[in-house]
Amino acid sequence: MKSDVFKFSARLIPKIPSVDSYVFMELFIPFLFGMGLFTSLGIAIGTLFDIVRKVTESGLSISIALQILMLKMPEFVVLAFPMSILLATLMGYSRLASDSELIAFRSIGISPYRLLVPSLILSLMVTGTTFFFSDYVAPQATQQAKSILADALKQDKPLQVEDNIIYPEYKKITQDNGRDQTILTRLFYAEKFDGQQMQGLTILDRSQPGVNQIVTSQSAIWNVDQNSWDFYNGTIYLIAPDGSYRNIVRFEHQQLDLPRAPLDIAKRKQNPADMSIAEAKEYLKIVKLSKNDQRARKVEVRIQEKYALPFVCIVFGLIGSAIGLKPQNTNKATSFGVCIVLIFSYYLLSFITSSMGIWGIVTPTVSAWLPNILGLLAAMSLLVQTAK
Repeated sequence: MKSDVFKFSARLIPKIPSVDSYVFMELFIPFLFGMGLFTSLGIAIGTLFDIVRKVTESGLSISIALQILMLKMPEFVVLAFPMSILLATLMGYSRLASDSELIAFRSIGISPYRLLVPSLILSLMVTGTTFFFSDYVAPQATQQAKSILADALKQDKPLQVEDNIIYPEYKKITQDNGRDQTILTRLFYAEKFDGQQMQGLTILDRSQPGVNQIVTSQSAIWNVDQNSWDFYNGTIYLIAPDGSYRNIVRFEHQQLDLPRAPLDIAKRKQNPADMSIAEAKEYLKIVKLSKNDQRARKVEVRIQEKYALPFVCIVFGLIGSAIGLKPQNTNKATSFGVCIVLIFSYYLLSFITSSMGIWGIVTPTVSAWLPNILGLLAAMSLLVQTAK
C-alpha cells in the first residue's frame, strides 16, 4: 500500500531534468560566492570604516558595533543580489563554454535557449527574495541600527527643519440616503518645524458637531507629560453655523487636545529609500499636500525604483547568460571584470534616468523602469546573436 502511495506521489512531482539540475548547480555556487563578495565589499565601504572610527574615537562598544553591522547587512544584501546573479551567470556559463560542454550540449540537440531555463529559475527565485528584503527586512533593520547607534552614543536623533507641515483628518458619515461620505474634520497646518516647536500654525477644527473653530498661533510644542499641544500667542475663532464669528478668544498659552500626528510627520524619516513601499506611499500623500512638486516626484521615483530593483536580477541574469553562452574561453578574472563594467554601466544609467524623473523630464515610472527595459532589449539581442 505504501509503495503505491509513493509511486503515485512520484507521478505528481515532476522530475527535474539532469541538464537543468547540473547547470543550476554550476550557477548556484558562483552565486553564493558573489553574495559573500559583494555583501562584504558593501559593508566594508559603506559602514565598516565609519563604525571603526566611532569605536576608536567615540568609545562605541564592540558588541554594539557588531550589532549595528548585522543590522546594516540587509541593506547591502539587497544590492548584492542582482550583482551576484550577473557574476554567477557569467562565471557558470563561461566555465561550461571553456570546457567545451556547451558544444557537447549542442551536439545532442540542446539549444542555448533551453540552457537558459536554470538561469531564469534562479533569477526568479532571487527576484522574489530581493523584493522581500528590500520592502520588509532592510528598512526596519536600517532604522533599528540608527536608533541603537544614537542611543549608544547618547545623541539625539537628527531632526531636519521642515516647512509646510500639513495633516488632514477625515471621517466617514452616513447621509440621509444611506450613502457614506468622507468629510474633512480637522486640518492642521504649520509654516515651519525647527526640530523643537511648530511655528506659524493654523488649525481648522470641525470635529465637534455644530462647533467650528479656527486656531491661529505663533508657536506650539508637544507636551509629553500631558499628551497634548501647548499653543502660544494665538487666537481662537469660534464660527457659528451661518458662517459668522460667534466668539473670539485671544491667549498667550492654551493647551489643546489634538493628535500628535503632525509632530510624527515632521520628525519622521525623510529618505524614501529607508521606507517600505507602504510607508513611502503614505509619505507621498503628505508631500503632495505641501505642494512641493519636486519632492513629490522624488518620492514617486523612489517608489517605482523599489518595484523595479528586484527585476534587475532577471535582466542581469539574461545579460550574463547571453555573454557566458558564447563559445569562447573566458576565465574567472575576465568574467569578474566584465561583471564590474556591466554593473557600473547599469547603475550609471539608473542614476541618469532617476535624475531625469526627479526633474520632470520623464515620468517617475519611465525613469525607474527604463534601465530594465534597455537591459532586457540588450539581453535579447545578445541571445539572438549567441543562438546563431
